[in-house]
Amino acid sequence: MLLIAGPIHYDFILPLDDATRTAFADLPDAALLMDLDGAQNLLVGWGAHDFYTTVGAYGDVTAQAAWRGLTGDSSVIRLDVVGAVPPELELRSLAMTDAQYARFLTALRATFGDERPLATPGFTDTDLFYPAKGRFNGFRTCNVWVGEMIRAAGLRFGLWTPLPLSVSLSHWLYQSTGRTAN
Repeated sequence: MLLIAGPIHYDFILPLDDATRTAFADLPDAALLMDLDGAQNLLVGWGAHDFYTTVGAYGDVTAQAAWRGLTGDSSVIRLDVVGAVPPELELRSLAMTDAQYARFLTALRATFGDERPLATPGFTDTDLFYPAKGRFNGFRTCNVWVGEMIRAAGLRFGLWTPLPLSVSLSHWLYQSTGRTAN
């Protein structure tokens, strides 16, 4: 499994193997998405509803979306499929046993608030946004959620990872050395 860095947050890139497909098979639109030609990986992210579903570029950020993201907004999960991951992207690898990956997928699926995607255009022609559980705010950011999902798998990771830098540092500290929790 991989972490991919963006300017302000990380997403997960999951292999479209049997475990991943099974975890998302009950989401009819996601099942169709995973069956698209060329789909090799599933991109998964979590974020503030107003910010995440309306921002294509930073110039698109409205003051209201930024304010709601800071003070509290409902959350969404974004799914998209990608083919082979280009090697020039900033990626971080997470090694998990089958049992850890199963716990990770269970935790990730537990954050979905609804199995029906929102009628919201995405960043690509193929991505989908789903309502998620939990509220986004300045203390519980998308990067904090990333840390929560990694710890739910049983891996050691920073307790509070609000910024991309904190995710990067946690990965370096705990995952680069191969240390995992029992």
